[in-house]
Amino acid sequence: MSVIIDKAESKRELKKFIDLPHDLYKGDANYVPELFIAQKKLFDKKKNPFFKHAEAEFFIARKDGVNTGRIAVISNGNYKKFTGNNDCFFGFFDATDFETAKTLLDRATAFARENGYDKIIGPVNFSTNDTCGVLMEGFDLPPVIMMTYNKTDYNKFLEEAGFKKMIDLIAYRLITAEVNDKTVRIRNALEERLRRSGITIRNLSLRKFEEEVERIRYIYNSAWEKNWGFVPMTEEEFNFAAADMKSIVDPDFAFIAEHSGNPIGFSLSIPNLNEIFINIPRGRLFPTGIFKLLMNKNKVKTLRVLTLGVLEAYRKSGVDACFYARSIEAARRKNIRWSEASWILENNEMMNRALVNMGGEPYKKYRIYERNLS
Repeated sequence: MSVIIDKAESKRELKKFIDLPHDLYKGDANYVPELFIAQKKLFDKKKNPFFKHAEAEFFIARKDGVNTGRIAVISNGNYKKFTGNNDCFFGFFDATDFETAKTLLDRATAFARENGYDKIIGPVNFSTNDTCGVLMEGFDLPPVIMMTYNKTDYNKFLEEAGFKKMIDLIAYRLITAEVNDKTVRIRNALEERLRRSGITIRNLSLRKFEEEVERIRYIYNSAWEKNWGFVPMTEEEFNFAAADMKSIVDPDFAFIAEHSGNPIGFSLSIPNLNEIFINIPRGRLFPTGIFKLLMNKNKVKTLRVLTLGVLEAYRKSGVDACFYARSIEAARRKNIRWSEASWILENNEMMNRALVNMGGEPYKKYRIYERNLS
């Protein structure tokens, strides 16, 4: 039975594209549905500022009238401008079987070739500033918030379709009761030493959220600029992402480091709302999902360390250690059972070493693939 590929362009077709994973993963105890309202906003080319410098096409695969997979093909103008690389991307990849997977990946590859790209990379949804990677290890636990999940054979689908490993992303699990106490014990002394050098660390202020977002964007675009795959976020993109974050940020887990009043580092951990989302069918908040969210939001007992970055000139000053210590102290006060630090590039030796030294366990691994087209 041949696979038919349909292009998803209308609102109705995009709704099918967004909803398709719910049927593909039906019965999978570790599958967490994305919130429909958030996905709808993400895919809206009029609302998501990513599409001011990028384009994407969406495809749905079907066999005998049944939807069996999906894929997005992405042209990111800012990536090409920033890196100088002539790469195309694919994302939002799902498939029930190899025939479906190969047909979708071949369509994405054909698009990249027809448009003169040298390479196709993925999955990224839509860029490395969003969710990305194929889960390779760690299928025994559900994903935490804003991390991907897939069936165990996706890596085989990609490799048999001609894709090769580009880079791995590591997720660490930190059990609060077992974390190395060294950074906590020395935090006060370390912060006093930093203060003598004009460096202070404070909690993020929700009352001045817009001002804080501007400081954080500066840190984000500066501290990560040398990382693989990084693309600076425009002011509009960063504000678009921050608007969704404001309602879930806990200032007890958000820290800004400043040197003489200038931002030099930032750390943010967010509650793992996937503890709640896993019980919201098809990601619909209405009519009943909203009550599950509101009633259980303060009962979440796991975290995701979403981002921790320090400007290069300050990376050996101890600011990162203070961020870790403050996060551990807050987790203990609030009875957080464990946290996931993700994702970390496999070649980021400093971050990987720091997390291992703290007692972190590399418990999930994700992979980004590439295919040369020349």
